[in-house]
Amino acid sequence: MHTARNKGRFAFGAAAVGVALALSGCASGDPLATDDETAADETIVIGSQAYFSNEIIAEIYAQALEDAGFDVEREFNIGQRDAYIPSIENGDIDLFPEYTGNLLQFYDEDTEATETGEVYAQLQDVLPEGLVVLDQSPATDQDSYNVTAEFAEEHELESLADLSEVDVELILGGAPELEERPYGPDGLSETYDVEVSFVPTGDTTVDDLLAGTVNIANVYSADPRIQTEDLVTLDDPEGLFLASNVVPLANAEIADEIAEVINAVSAALTPEGLVALNVESTVDQRSAEDIAADWLAENGLVG
Repeated sequence: MHTARNKGRFAFGAAAVGVALALSGCASGDPLATDDETAADETIVIGSQAYFSNEIIAEIYAQALEDAGFDVEREFNIGQRDAYIPSIENGDIDLFPEYTGNLLQFYDEDTEATETGEVYAQLQDVLPEGLVVLDQSPATDQDSYNVTAEFAEEHELESLADLSEVDVELILGGAPELEERPYGPDGLSETYDVEVSFVPTGDTTVDDLLAGTVNIANVYSADPRIQTEDLVTLDDPEGLFLASNVVPLANAEIADEIAEVINAVSAALTPEGLVALNVESTVDQRSAEDIAADWLAENGLVG
């Protein structure tokens, strides 16, 4: 059984007390530690966003580590980045599936990196002490701006630059936090000279686009509804959106212990494979647990 300890979890103190008690002939453990505290010392806590695709990846991490002999605790569906990053930084969460570009912009809003390798390299430089990223995956799930096929055809749209020529009001829909993101309304204005109104749509963004409540929608690129609803993803020639590959964000204290297992997962996760996993969730209505178990078996990553 592999074990791992989180930041500030009394690893050294517990070991020292254990040695002292052994030398004194006492068979008990640390008299100051409860059973729950002892168990926590040996548990890797994995978190996820409140986003079905992110939860699937987190569950894959969890099952792969459990198969390798690690004890795992799941803290899924926490929310968005502003909600869960503090728990990662203080060591309450040890491992989290993240996305390189968005995470880089979280720590460095002024970054000019856009390409995959450049984004990954800069991300490693800006992470706070105690956090590291393991190998990034080929799979991406990044922000993108989409319109309906009808809207694209009517206004001859192929890229975000084309929006500046549209003669109707442009209404952008997305999660509430999009309004303040560097690639939100201000980013569209500064990068493409495109002025939009913003409507916070949250989980109903695609539905609102199809209903005409908004005419531009911020949708993650691996969302299967881009295909099933015949949406058109507008090209981004000026790099408003950073490359966002799936990447494990880890507590530095346990990173080396889990790297072999988690890096193998990252290597096997492809862009097409991630979309397929998302289809299993949204179309087939399968649980993250079942999806993860089958994927790990199909890719030979569990014994």
